[in-house]
Amino acid sequence: MAEIIVMKAVNAENELYAAQVKETLDKRGILLINLLSSPGSGKTSLLEATLKEWGGKYRCAAIEGDLFTDEDARRLERFGIQVVQLNTQGSCHLTANMIVKALEKLDLKDLEFLFVENVGNLVCPASFNLGEHKRVTLLSVTEGKDKIKKYPKAFYTADLLVLSKIDLLPMTDVNLEDLKQDFFRVNPQADFLSLSVKTGQGLSQWLEKLENWRRGT
Repeated sequence: MAEIIVMKAVNAENELYAAQVKETLDKRGILLINLLSSPGSGKTSLLEATLKEWGGKYRCAAIEGDLFTDEDARRLERFGIQVVQLNTQGSCHLTANMIVKALEKLDLKDLEFLFVENVGNLVCPASFNLGEHKRVTLLSVTEGKDKIKKYPKAFYTADLLVLSKIDLLPMTDVNLEDLKQDFFRVNPQADFLSLSVKTGQGLSQWLEKLENWRRGT
């Protein structure tokens, strides 16, 4: 009987494209941030707040991953940056090959930050390297206290966990310290920060983290 290990083959091919993405961006000094989360955790809102706070301080571009529509891409275009919309037509994640094709539609000259907003999903995107330099997983306090235990790969592959919508914490049964302990159990090497785009709490720490990554610290 012949055994076909499909996932291993798919990942091997994806890694080749991921290496191509990273090589292309490294040559130009562009930092790629891959944002993962469930739908509605606030990825687009966080990018909007980032671009608003920076006000053109850095040259940024974004790749928007969605099953359908270009609504999130249009939200980011208002800030005058280049945006490429990737519609997966039902696929639950982006692949490095998709990023390679998206890069062909971007003017990479003088870019400093490239943000990839992955498809809203805590399962599939965690298994696919996009050639990113840093992976950020967002978790909204409104998603409850069990997501890290239920979807550990999305968290143990992250360089940073951003706990979003922290202003709503008093309205939930989430205990912040318990959540942090759950995260550091699966990923003791990563960083953790909490923020609220609505109130601005923690936003300066997020911006500082991006700038430190840019400097290589």
